[in-house]
Amino acid sequence: MRTAARIDDNHNEIVAALRQIGCSVQSLAAVGKGCPDLLAGLSGRNFLLEIKNERQPPSKQALTTDELLWHNNWNGKVSIVRNCKEALAAVGAVLM
Repeated sequence: MRTAARIDDNHNEIVAALRQIGCSVQSLAAVGKGCPDLLAGLSGRNFLLEIKNERQPPSKQALTTDELLWHNNWNGKVSIVRNCKEALAAVGAVLM
């Protein structure tokens, strides 16, 4: 049985960047089972963010089997982000 959720090295950095622009942020990392890592809210909108670490090789950035299943069964939008710039763009704060 898993005792602690594993988070990517850039998780806290992305949370801080989102909060700095006024997002409310809830970590969902402990939910597991493929659920995205973050729920962010900004200007009355909600955003699901799956964090991957761009400093890892591409094979380590791939979605896990549980993540693939969750994403494929979710009828809403989920953004995969690898850094602060991508996270800010995902919530509409920065154009890519």
